[in-house]
Amino acid sequence: MPDTIKPYKDSQLGKKAQVSQMFDNISTQYDGLNRVISFGIDKRWRKEVVQMVLDVKATSVLDLATGTGDLAIQIAAGSQAEVVGMDISKGMLAVGIQKIAEQSLSNRIDMVYGDAENIPYNDESFDAATVAFGVRNFENLDKGLSEILRVLKPGGRLIVLETSVPTRFPFKQGYKLYTHFLLPLIGKIFSKDRVAYAYLSESANNFPYGEKFNNILKKIGFTEVRHLPRTFGVATIYEAKK
Repeated sequence: MPDTIKPYKDSQLGKKAQVSQMFDNISTQYDGLNRVISFGIDKRWRKEVVQMVLDVKATSVLDLATGTGDLAIQIAAGSQAEVVGMDISKGMLAVGIQKIAEQSLSNRIDMVYGDAENIPYNDESFDAATVAFGVRNFENLDKGLSEILRVLKPGGRLIVLETSVPTRFPFKQGYKLYTHFLLPLIGKIFSKDRVAYAYLSESANNFPYGEKFNNILKKIGFTEVRHLPRTFGVATIYEAKK
């Protein structure tokens, strides 16, 4: 995915700083808008990711680009794993910390401010790593994936949930209409950051999904790579092993 795709076209900041600023701006609205934009289907996709974590019996999980902690909460609630949720947006983390406290999971989930391209943990620290709708926001995709590989234990699993583009008619045409016109419009109407959802749409359309992302994972050093398109291909779950 081209690293030139950034939220704010007229900003001199790098992509990483812009993404952090963008998510800070929309943090209090993110959960509600996300449910509307995905029609709630994202909950079902996350449940599948959680089940894949359970299947490998992970006891330590790193949830990168954790945002407001939805996936981290589901993993902790459905297993005995100790979970670290990490994000570069302090605003999103603040919302997540409150949600975690409300569900009495503060002793099971550690929310950490940090960068996926410079993970502050030792080699071979985690049984599994998850990323839900976050890898397309990495400034340097290869570096971020290499860091994930580093902190995974031998045999550890990476599970990624990310947007993808349907290839079959009429879902391909419908998806393009939705992401190019309706999604940015929803963002303009309901979000105080008018460009945020235009960026999310553009980054989704330009992410190297499917076999292209599989090949990147293999190049980084992951094995047993597979991908599972979901809901006519509007999202894909990837699984890879160290």
